[in-house]
Amino acid sequence: MTTARRDTYTPETLLAVAVRIFNERGYDGTSMEHLSKAAGISKSSIYHHVSGKEELLRRAVSRALDGLFAILDEEHARVGRAVDRLEYVTRRMVGVLTAELPYVTLLLRVRGNTETEEWALERRRDFDHQVAELFKAAVADGDLRSDVEVRLATRLLFGMINSIVEWYRPGGRGMDDEQIAEAVVHLAFAGLRTED
Repeated sequence: MTTARRDTYTPETLLAVAVRIFNERGYDGTSMEHLSKAAGISKSSIYHHVSGKEELLRRAVSRALDGLFAILDEEHARVGRAVDRLEYVTRRMVGVLTAELPYVTLLLRVRGNTETEEWALERRRDFDHQVAELFKAAVADGDLRSDVEVRLATRLLFGMINSIVEWYRPGGRGMDDEQIAEAVVHLAFAGLRTED
């Protein structure tokens, strides 16, 4: 039976197990023994797929980061008025978060204790900076209030979006991801938009 499981285990399913355990125990509190028990395979089988738990962490946070950065390459994020692009990016950020919930949750929990975590934090800062630049452009266009400091507004927006990982459960009762995205956009931008 162990051989059959080993034959059907894939890097993707192993990654999903690792992310679950990292989120439950914390990355630092997770050993290869924990991962092998959770996956139901030997440690040597894990090493057949990856070099170690740091590689699993890098793959996991890369999945979340790649999803976020892909938003910035989408046409609606690159073309049009800055405020419309910013609202689009906000909606899509919620979409990535809900679609990749365990991966984004892990990304939000990294603290810079390893080389991979430092790399992930740097990429997050780069993403945050690009969103802040959209805020600045929307203020310069006169579409967002100039009396609210851009850095603060950006942090509050990210705080609202990132808090979703604490309570959102896919398939649960309540709002779906599109309704959540619309609520975030409405709550954030109703207070930030200038009067028409």
